[in-house]
Amino acid sequence: MKMLNLDYGVFQIINHLAVSEQFLNPLMIFLAEKAQYLFFAAIIFYWFYPKAGNRKMIVEAILAACIALSINGEIGHLFYRSRPFVTHHVNWLIPHDKNASFPSDHATAAFVIATAIWIWIKRDGWIWLILAAGIALSRVWTGVHYPLDVTAGMIVGVSIAFAIHYLFIRFEKMTKFRDYIIGVYESVEGNILKKTNMLKKR
Repeated sequence: MKMLNLDYGVFQIINHLAVSEQFLNPLMIFLAEKAQYLFFAAIIFYWFYPKAGNRKMIVEAILAACIALSINGEIGHLFYRSRPFVTHHVNWLIPHDKNASFPSDHATAAFVIATAIWIWIKRDGWIWLILAAGIALSRVWTGVHYPLDVTAGMIVGVSIAFAIHYLFIRFEKMTKFRDYIIGVYESVEGNILKKTNMLKKR
């Protein structure tokens, strides 16, 4: 109970910034609603960017994200928590369903992908981790999550990203499966490009 009271107290401090620092609200609304699409764009960008290891990184990131979000769903059922705007008077800046608040899927998805990138490409990873932190903050600022929700989401995302990477290193069968998936895709991609080039020459 003390932890929940502390959590609500921190929530009030952050959420009140929507009133005292209104000039930042457009940025926070963007981070809360739209910034997640930057991570989808990152997956596409790194997949097609011709650098060794990128596709291995993306396979790990997607697998980790699927597992992390599945875990979130189970946690949400076991430890259901209503959204802040359902149980309290808050500065509610964005529309949202009245579903489970704990843990935050947005924070989990952002941190699991950012961490996967950090594991492989440290320089880029720091940028994505900062963006993930911005998303986590914005979800509290806009009134749709408590600080504990986004903290738990971060922990799940980071932990699963590292766990999946470790499993790929530890178990050769997983590495071979990942490389097989990439190999099949690249084979199909190569055939499509070959046929496209042949059609252009006609």
